[in-house]
Amino acid sequence: MPQERFKIAPACYLVLIKDGRILLSRRCNTGFHDGNYSMVSGHLEGDESFRQAMAREAMEEAGIIIDPNKLTIIHALHRAHTPDTDTERIDIFTTIDEWEGEIKNCEPDKCDHLDWFPLDELPENTISYVRQVIDCVQKNIFYSEHGF
Repeated sequence: MPQERFKIAPACYLVLIKDGRILLSRRCNTGFHDGNYSMVSGHLEGDESFRQAMAREAMEEAGIIIDPNKLTIIHALHRAHTPDTDTERIDIFTTIDEWEGEIKNCEPDKCDHLDWFPLDELPENTISYVRQVIDCVQKNIFYSEHGF
């Protein structure tokens, strides 16, 4: 009988930086880091690339249209299994300089605050792995691990 293969959950994140400020969203009603800041993000739904998933999530969460072909992958994070996750994670962080539409909170049931914050003054309640990635991005570090 063949052994079941190890599974890992993929997610995408949008790192939008403008004029020294980064777009962050405060999670609510999700059961995962509620009350803490993250980025526009989401899981892949299958049959889509990280870039395609990020374009979909940007529209669903922030109301902006982005061209998935213009997204740049700037960081990859491998997260360990923790009590609040069901499996290990691979998170791909992307960025883009241009988009269509005005950024707005399109999921107030999952996000109670969406705003720009100075890169050197992140909210205290920024999720630790998100803070780690922001630091890595500023130092041009492409890959990191969290929780191992």
